[in-house]
Amino acid sequence: MTLAMINAEGCQPVEAGTVALAGQLAALPPGAPVLILLHGYRYSPSRDHSDPHRLILSDRSARRAPSWPRRMGFGRGQDGLCIAFGWEAGGTLWQAYAEAGRAGLALAALIRRIRALHDGPVNILGHSLGARVALAALPGLAPGDVARMVLMAGAEFRHLARAALETPAGRAADVLNVTSRENDIYDFLFERLLAPLAPRARALGAGLDLPRCVTVQIDAADHRAALHGLGFRIAPASQRMCHWSAYLRPGLFPLYRAFLLAPGRLPLPLLRATLPGTQAPRWSRLLARPLPRARILLQ
Repeated sequence: MTLAMINAEGCQPVEAGTVALAGQLAALPPGAPVLILLHGYRYSPSRDHSDPHRLILSDRSARRAPSWPRRMGFGRGQDGLCIAFGWEAGGTLWQAYAEAGRAGLALAALIRRIRALHDGPVNILGHSLGARVALAALPGLAPGDVARMVLMAGAEFRHLARAALETPAGRAADVLNVTSRENDIYDFLFERLLAPLAPRARALGAGLDLPRCVTVQIDAADHRAALHGLGFRIAPASQRMCHWSAYLRPGLFPLYRAFLLAPGRLPLPLLRATLPGTQAPRWSRLLARPLPRARILLQ
């Protein structure tokens, strides 16, 4: 498998694998894509039990830890290089949120290095606070340094995401914002804990209206039907609350693979024209009668 391991140490990227990144990039065919994977809260490369390189960013799946690289096709015929990017997301939510900003600077430095050594597109898949890491990298990059991003249940405020996506690098990137009403309680707690004096501040789960950003609500029947029409069968939601459904839900990784690694199949105008332009309001899933299922996934 063409997999590289990089960790953020403060604001700098540090190689954590046994093969030099420069050599891996040099071995790629011209134009081959580079995909960077960003985990979210609670993972820590310095602790075995929460090391993302042993769990979701590994080349092997474990219980409740599907291998993102393999789900994205690496090791199964996908061309290019997959980079597992670890950062210290442990501690309190406040600590992890601050560290995500620093990790974004390390990510920007990594992407600048990649762009200096390879001509292929750089794409990003990030979950939760990993979305903040991705967005925090954009101010330090040039137009075209990031081609496409998928932000899964992003733990970042809309006004900060908008500011990042209005930088030169942000305006040149296509973004798929993946939301679900299953994540409402997590969005609400994120907002109230990190912005207690700003009651109108909303997380990315509320949607993001920008020219090169499309939001898909994966628990909405009309959004899933639209994706089905494009050839993607997304399983319906089975939880009332879940922060991880954006990568645990069957059928989503084929969508992410197409968007990030076969962009000609999913041009942004096609997605925008196909998907509904609205989302269900917050709490609509939790308060629906009958409830979808009386099951709450907490881990």
